[in-house]
Amino acid sequence: MNPGKPRIKDIALLAGVSIGTVDRVIHNRGEVSEKTSKKIRGLLKETNYSPNVMARALKSKKKYHIVSLLPDPTEVNSYWLKHPTGMAKAVAELQPFPISLTEIRFDMQDEADFQSKTIDVLKLNPDGVLLAPIFKTESISFCSRLNRKKIPYVFIDGFIEKTGFLAYIGENVYQSGKVAGQLTDMITPPAKDILVVNIARDLRNVQHLKNRTMGFLSYFGKNSKNTGNKLDISIKEPDIHEVDHEMDNIMKKHPEVGAIFVSGSKSYLIARYLEQRRFRNINLIGYDLVDSNVEYLKSGQTRFLLGQRPVEQTYIAIKKLFEYLAFERIPEKYEYLPVDIISSENVDFFI
Repeated sequence: MNPGKPRIKDIALLAGVSIGTVDRVIHNRGEVSEKTSKKIRGLLKETNYSPNVMARALKSKKKYHIVSLLPDPTEVNSYWLKHPTGMAKAVAELQPFPISLTEIRFDMQDEADFQSKTIDVLKLNPDGVLLAPIFKTESISFCSRLNRKKIPYVFIDGFIEKTGFLAYIGENVYQSGKVAGQLTDMITPPAKDILVVNIARDLRNVQHLKNRTMGFLSYFGKNSKNTGNKLDISIKEPDIHEVDHEMDNIMKKHPEVGAIFVSGSKSYLIARYLEQRRFRNINLIGYDLVDSNVEYLKSGQTRFLLGQRPVEQTYIAIKKLFEYLAFERIPEKYEYLPVDIISSENVDFFI
């Protein structure tokens, strides 16, 4: 027998049968006598035989079609521009295998558009789905339909428990909020107020922003030095006039704000407001390396940004989906990526 990994032909030689007979036993196809089947299975166990699933996938005529459903990148929501890079990289590396990817995008400010796009996804009869579950209620409904059709799906940017998802790749959202809380506590005078800004039409339904905010506020307990008020505001639209109006109102009511935490990727809107209103001593912390955020980070208007590694998220997600579909390889349920803490001094290493 070959001294390396046993092959089907080695098992057939030991059993005194044809390669086809061994193949039928391995895959439970066709009729093989109980005596022969038992002998072959014994040899498979004895030699620690395992099928070459990679070679089998290469020879397979089955084509795996993955569909992504992610927010549409816009001028005010450019964070999502980077995710296709990770998907394209994964698909390129998997090119020897029969895999295709269709990208579908939805309006991050419109739950109805998300619902409409889920119908488009299902019409494509995908083998697997990559999903950013931005809207909790609508995502739960979509996941239920995927479950009924036995279509595996992987979450990025946040996850929803008890939905039957295959895996999640991304930050620990709640813990990430706590990291932001610790940073804010370190750089804010103890008696100053701290303001949390969420820019979302319905925060209750935007899972990742809600969980980040909860994590942020949870930090300020016995171990924090800040004794100021913890304030929060939700701005429904990323429109500069609405931002200015809402921020003017709260800053007039609370002139002792010493730090602002923006839970999403639009901290540049608040940085612009602070710059125009000439607030000099307010520390601003936000998320994501979008160009506008980086500009204010380099100028010093923003103190820190937290990075989520969007390219890694989608790259790993596509790989996990394919390995599950082609090789039946069950992934780890949660793959948490590091939270990058980015300042004006190290930002060039991340872009």
